[in-house]
Amino acid sequence: MDHNLLRQYLATVYEVPTATGPLRVSLDGDIVADPSLLPEILARPFAILTAYNPRSMLLPRKVNEGRHAVLRDLLILGCYRVEACVGYEEDPEGTWREPSWLVHGMDRDEAIACGRVFRQNTIIMCRNARPELIVTDPTCDDLAKTIVGNWRVRN
Repeated sequence: MDHNLLRQYLATVYEVPTATGPLRVSLDGDIVADPSLLPEILARPFAILTAYNPRSMLLPRKVNEGRHAVLRDLLILGCYRVEACVGYEEDPEGTWREPSWLVHGMDRDEAIACGRVFRQNTIIMCRNARPELIVTDPTCDDLAKTIVGNWRVRN
């Protein structure tokens, strides 16, 4: 995977839902020695999935929204608890925003399969309080290649 693209993926800010409101996080943090110091949501297993812009091809808004709704419906039919989240560039001038779904308790292999079906370059998994960027498009890199990051809570 191109190093600039990887850097962008790791620096993407995600607003994940919590009981007290959205929590802003990215995958480019320092190693956390004590995971119990992280917000509770980051200690639970989940996946972040999207159906927007397959293989980084910009699609019309209506097409993206339709694909995203289908992904949500399939996840709910699979008996997953699904909550809306969003990924975006930290740069205040940036215009890129990508709606996503935070899927509680999803299995890694099933999350990878969803990423492949919806033609995503990567997905995010959280396991053992560590975020993983996982390649789901074999044209980007080896399928299921995993880049382990560290949560960075942003204010």
